[in-house]
Amino acid sequence: MTLIEMREVGKTYGPIRALGGISLSVRAGEVTCVLGDNGAGKSTLIKIMSGLLEHTEGQLMVDGEELVFSSPRQALSRGIATVYQDLAVVPLMEVWRNFFLGAELRSGRFPLAGLRIREMRRIADEELRKMGITVKDINQPIGTLSGGQRQCVAIARAVYFGARVLILDEPTAALGVKQSGVVLKYTAAARDAGLGVVFITHNPHHAYLVGDRFLVLKRGRVELDSRRDEISLNDLTQEMAGGDELDALAHELRRTTK
Repeated sequence: MTLIEMREVGKTYGPIRALGGISLSVRAGEVTCVLGDNGAGKSTLIKIMSGLLEHTEGQLMVDGEELVFSSPRQALSRGIATVYQDLAVVPLMEVWRNFFLGAELRSGRFPLAGLRIREMRRIADEELRKMGITVKDINQPIGTLSGGQRQCVAIARAVYFGARVLILDEPTAALGVKQSGVVLKYTAAARDAGLGVVFITHNPHHAYLVGDRFLVLKRGRVELDSRRDEISLNDLTQEMAGGDELDALAHELRRTTK
């Protein structure tokens, strides 16, 4: 089932083309990995998909309906949630407070109505456990968790609030090997739960562990578009590293021997 489809999508800022000719499909139960160096267009792509930017070329289809998102809230209403690299958490607040941040359960309609604290604690704990995430105390500040655990809380929160498409922006960029493994595990869990996952990364090894389809961007255009059974990790790494450019650099730097 195709949840999001992009057809020749592009974004220009006056004479500057940040993105051009992007075509991809995000399907339920699959991880689509978007790779590229800094400046390749990854951020522009996810901003269009998540409603932060309006595309200027092509078509964006959600459930077969052509849309132009004008805000992230509009994208979220269609089940598209984004977990950004720096996360939207408040370190000094409890885990359960961060789980419901901006969507707190209240006893009435009024802004000053009391919070249903006991219910929110119970739901947050249950939803985290469903994803296989166990924290020592649901009342502990989320800042005491590891970076990988915080990412996983954000993923579980998105799933609970009805996300059908989960966009992960460089989720392992600032993490160590063990913490990256935790995030990759829950990325796979979101895929297995039937979500369409868009995994943005510059690390081909992490992408290949969870990806079903791979797009490599270069200067705002698709350099490679392959399914998992069509490409090896070595080929993906070579393409990501620059392919022929890397070979030319290696030749140029090769030491001469007498």
